Amino acid sequence: MANALQQIIRDRLDSEHWSYGDVARRGGIPRSTVHHLATTDHMARMPQPATLEGLALGLGLPLGTIRQAAAEACGIHLYAPAEEPALPSGAPTDPEVDVLIASVQRLSAQDRRHVAALVESLLNRAPDAS
Repeated sequence: MANALQQIIRDRLDSEHWSYGDVARRGGIPRSTVHHLATTDHMARMPQPATLEGLALGLGLPLGTIRQAAAEACGIHLYAPAEEPALPSGAPTDPEVDVLIASVQRLSAQDRRHVAALVESLLNRAPDAS
């Protein structure tokens, strides 16, 4: 069974009659990268932000859709708080923040406490210590 990212790529290729090369040229990424993402059942890690951006551009789909599907293919659940207003279309997001937040869910309870302590320490440090 195809993962979410594989399914999006396959559906788009079928509906638009595109090849991996077509998507790669449109997105400015290597054909081998498109092929890898379309054929890998379980990705060990989240693709680089530039890769996701290129894939989204190549497929003609919103970056958020591609990022969500890639995260799901990696076993990561992206955090999107209900109280946070939706970003306008085309507004920049920080994929590193998305991945960090999503990755915390995969840590043990003890490791999450360590991460929380580190974040609290960084947030409370003196402004001139930056």
